[in-house]
Amino acid sequence: MLPLKCLLAGLLVIVAACQAQPKADLIIYGGTIHTGNPDNPRVDMVVVKDGKIAFAGPKAELENWQAPNTRLLNLAGKTMTSGLIESHGHFLSMGYARMQVDLNDTRNYEEMIERVVEAAQTIPPGEWILGRGWHQSKWSPQPEKMVGGFQTHDKLSAAVPDHPVFLRHASGHAAIANARAMEIAGVTRQSQFGAGGEIIKDGAGNPTGIFNEEAMTVIRDHIPKRTATSNRRALELASDYALENGITSFHDAGEQQDGLDLFREAAASGDLGPRLYVMLDGSQPALLQHWFESGPLLDFADNYLTVRAIKLYADGALGSRGAWLLEPYSDMPGHTGLALQPMDSVLAICERALDHGFQVCTHAIGDRANREVLNQYQSAMAEKSAKGADVRFRVEHAQHLSAEDIPRFAQLGIIPSMQGIHMSSDRPWAIDRLGIKRIEEGAYVWQKLLQSGARVINGTDVPVEPINPVACFYALVTRKTLAGTPEGGYEPAQKMTREQALRSYTRDAAYGAFQEDQKGTIEPGKLADFTVFSQDLLTIPEESLLDTRIEYTIIGGKIKYERGK
Repeated sequence: MLPLKCLLAGLLVIVAACQAQPKADLIIYGGTIHTGNPDNPRVDMVVVKDGKIAFAGPKAELENWQAPNTRLLNLAGKTMTSGLIESHGHFLSMGYARMQVDLNDTRNYEEMIERVVEAAQTIPPGEWILGRGWHQSKWSPQPEKMVGGFQTHDKLSAAVPDHPVFLRHASGHAAIANARAMEIAGVTRQSQFGAGGEIIKDGAGNPTGIFNEEAMTVIRDHIPKRTATSNRRALELASDYALENGITSFHDAGEQQDGLDLFREAAASGDLGPRLYVMLDGSQPALLQHWFESGPLLDFADNYLTVRAIKLYADGALGSRGAWLLEPYSDMPGHTGLALQPMDSVLAICERALDHGFQVCTHAIGDRANREVLNQYQSAMAEKSAKGADVRFRVEHAQHLSAEDIPRFAQLGIIPSMQGIHMSSDRPWAIDRLGIKRIEEGAYVWQKLLQSGARVINGTDVPVEPINPVACFYALVTRKTLAGTPEGGYEPAQKMTREQALRSYTRDAAYGAFQEDQKGTIEPGKLADFTVFSQDLLTIPEESLLDTRIEYTIIGGKIKYERGK
């Protein structure tokens, strides 16, 4: 028989062990849980403590973690993944778009005009009507009168004569204004715009109402500026919209100082929806100088806000024929698009960014733009990379590439930040812009990039496209339009596998923001950010993918959205 002293010592060890076992704030179980961790791909249960993952493993451990005040979430057969990361969107613009006329699903010019007329009936004459989302290449039938590939303002102006109207193209790189808006802005036959944009005119020299790229500022400078009040409302709407769609983190592709101040205030007060990773608007030298002097803002307010990147623009969009191409557009001979920023300026900003600890993320859609940006990145990174610096510069969109440039992303460590849904929306008409050879060689070539060793990250470019990640996932794995065409998908060899598509929205997306140690997989020690789906995206039949709904959005172990509540 053991001495009493030994028995007491053993009892104390047991008690101490029990006290050392922390108790959970939240335990999630009862469904399919994909961790994204190749060493432990599926688990039965996830335990959350103090906003982080404490355990991911068998449900047999539940009693060891449960306390009287532990919340239990039974998934009831649903599927959970690491929280989805929107790798390229425009956060406040997403909120503002929900305050304006939504034109994303307009099927023709007449339908667009009808929506503007409806809006005009709800506000006093003279007030601005703003909208976004029209795309003339998706309309059927096409307008009777077209100039330079766009409709003219005449019908819009006749229908809405008493309100100034400014409607941005789905891409955000062009807009149409009515006669009243042009009158306010002083636009006449004599009006011209310099490099970086165009006021499109008809054969007689009359403005058509279409303002391409930087020429949009001619009208935009006369629209009432956003205010602190409107910014706060936009933030509320954007937060709700992101959470409803399962987004736990959001890479904001270019923001001004007033937006940054608002984000910091909202993060500190707990009023942000998803976590934000913010890129500075690289078109503002004073803004960049301020942040170069202060340095990046990292993981502010319990990892809700990070500012450590810069957004630049190399070219425009394919839909407005502003994408910068190596060879002319197939449907506009002699035209190769627009360079929106001098390449020596891109190089200079890259060099300063590297000196001050900032990542650079450059919008590049056309093959010429992508090549030029890769060249500038390579020059800027040469010294830093040689010293072992982890640079992770990004190309935003990387939509149309030449064959020679595809392997350069992996070779240089450049991250292609792409949007699967753009292929679904654009591919039916993109072939008219580029022709079959360029489409097959380098358009939306996700698999070619992956096979070369690049990490492809994903998103929607909201509000250019709806933020819906399920629709984007469908486009990634089927290469079809959301109507399910064509059979077999466009250029099917470039489809992502379902595992690749999910990784582009989680683990690799986290890597694209230097946050792979905090999020992107379900592992102990990482943030307790999860997205719960009504179905298992990795296993359900293709025809059922678009029926999938977001059931829960969980951030830091707190349920921020629950469907039906």
